Amino acid sequence: MARNAEKAMTALARFRQAQLAEGKVKERRPFLASECNELPKAEKWRRQIISEISKKVAQIQNAGLGEFKIRDLNDEINKLLREKGHWEVRIKELRGPDYARVGPRMLDHEGKEVPGNRGYKYFGAARDLPGVRELFEKEPSPAMRKTRGDLMKEVDAEYYGYRDEDDGVLLPLEAKYEKQALLEAVQKWKAERESRLSGEKQPEEEEEEESIYAVHSEKPDDDEENMEEQDGEEGGVTFIAHVPVPSQKEVEEALVRRKKMELLQRYASETLQAQSQAARTLLGV
Repeated sequence: MARNAEKAMTALARFRQAQLAEGKVKERRPFLASECNELPKAEKWRRQIISEISKKVAQIQNAGLGEFKIRDLNDEINKLLREKGHWEVRIKELRGPDYARVGPRMLDHEGKEVPGNRGYKYFGAARDLPGVRELFEKEPSPAMRKTRGDLMKEVDAEYYGYRDEDDGVLLPLEAKYEKQALLEAVQKWKAERESRLSGEKQPEEEEEEESIYAVHSEKPDDDEENMEEQDGEEGGVTFIAHVPVPSQKEVEEALVRRKKMELLQRYASETLQAQSQAARTLLGV
């Protein structure tokens, strides 16, 4: 393979150099920015790249180009942006202006500045492509949790129900149900009164208190021996006691006295108990 010096000496290379010197052939932009050693030419290639970017950004605004064409245009624009950055770095190395700091800002079709100088960017219709639209949707901010003070600000008379009657609906309903309940109560009272008057009877004589010491025995049908021992009167057999049996009233009085003595022994002083005992002795109790 021939060396570069030999290639430069070929007839085609000499012919092209002659045409470039006469200005008949358009000069080609170097593939690498580091190959350019002249500041005016580096400025020229940077302006050419900006012109190409502007044309492609105008083309990508058309959403009818199709998804694949739009994606290709967006890729080309990002490639040109990276190349422009290389030329700006080379211009700075050649002691030219720092376009990264003082250069014009790049705007999208909505007039918004394209954020940052790094990373992949989307322009025009590429922002509405499937899978890209979600990247630009902002997540809703989480709802702020209310503090106790914020909750207390919403507590007023209506919270406690003091304004429930202001709407003019509750009072008529309450009056209606109150009237209905009152009517039902009056009807119930009248019905109870009529039933009480109709079923009223003469007061009967109070029944004598049944003796708790009376013994009642059932009358067996099969035992003939018990039939002979019973008296002629029908009913219960009178219990015959061989020792004195106190009555019910006497038993109750004895229980009361016993309870009093227990209370006196528990709560009364010794002096009071002695006086009480002396009094009972005098009375013969």
